[in-house]
Amino acid sequence: MRPSRTVAIAALTAVLAFGALPGLAGSREPSREQPIDAASFRDVIFAAAGARSIETIAGPDSANAAAGRIDPASSFRDAPSADAAPAERIAAKLPKVPVAWDWKPPRYTLSGYATFYDNGTTAMRLPRGTIVVVCGAGGCLERVVNDYGPIKQTRVVDMYRPDFFAICGCGSWAGTTWVTVSVY
Repeated sequence: MRPSRTVAIAALTAVLAFGALPGLAGSREPSREQPIDAASFRDVIFAAAGARSIETIAGPDSANAAAGRIDPASSFRDAPSADAAPAERIAAKLPKVPVAWDWKPPRYTLSGYATFYDNGTTAMRLPRGTIVVVCGAGGCLERVVNDYGPIKQTRVVDMYRPDFFAICGCGSWAGTTWVTVSVY
């Protein structure tokens, strides 16, 4: 006759519990660390060579030795002294570069008012990606048109706020400035 499922589960649980308890299964706790007893060791005495000579083993074939090896016959040199004159350096030959630079001629120019716009450089009459040089009383900047605008016909370009005040040459109270836009 087959044991019932309940009896099998109870027997399995008992076996697992018996294995989990160290005292019942025969296992024990690990022992504490104890010093090693010196009597466990004994002296070993090697026979002395006495009158016999110790043979040395020859090294590898000299054909396989590195060029920079150190052996008993190697000699060392001291570093050069600090008062020794350094070797002359070769002078670099640089091409002659003109002092000034120049823009290539623009396709055309626009003149009018500019104002600031916090999202980049915009121009109603120019497509996106057009390279422009905007010149005002404070200087010139090269920028790329990234949006369409301004809506008012009196303005030719709207510029990023820091760029506007860089070319404006005016205080932070100014809203517009006269500029020349060179289109490339």
